[in-house]
Amino acid sequence: MQPLIDGLIFIVDDDASVREALAWLLRSRRLASEHYASAEAFELRLAEEPQPQQPHCLLLDVRMPGTSGLVLFDRLAERGLLDEMPVIFLTGHADVPTAVDAVKRGAFDFCEKPFSDNALVDRIEQALGASLRAIGRRQARELLHRRIEELTDRERDVMRLVVEGLPNKLIADQLAISVRTVEVHRARVFEKMDVRSAVELANLLRTA
Repeated sequence: MQPLIDGLIFIVDDDASVREALAWLLRSRRLASEHYASAEAFELRLAEEPQPQQPHCLLLDVRMPGTSGLVLFDRLAERGLLDEMPVIFLTGHADVPTAVDAVKRGAFDFCEKPFSDNALVDRIEQALGASLRAIGRRQARELLHRRIEELTDRERDVMRLVVEGLPNKLIADQLAISVRTVEVHRARVFEKMDVRSAVELANLLRTA
């Protein structure tokens, strides 16, 4: 069965049998995975690529020797990585209240061991969807910032006043330039920002 979204699932669990079972399950659903025996090993992986460009999520054991899953989760939260890397906790029955608390603090979900294969894969695909959307929002912001950086200082002044809803005549008066010059700057702003109207420009700046 082809997955709904191509992505990468990180598995962090100190139990080799759990890692192998999850990796097999994901391979059977044509989902790529990487697995790590400790939080420390996974953090070394993140040092190489903090924000993978493909959709991704993390299956994380709550209790592990050394750095626990909860500590790793808090570190990821501090670095602002949870939007693009949804975390699904793998937990035993005794840790369910702890996992529920983690969900309240930003984890995507938790799955109690032993888990249902179908239910877990469904949540993984939903997590990958959330990651895809988060990556898209970041890329849109980055594109917007690059476009703004391409504007001249005067074009930014004109853009700010256009977004405030001022007509060309008032913009010209405020900036002590001619209406024709305002029209030229306005046209260049629209071209560089890839919009066709002041309303579209304002929506772009507000949403991104």
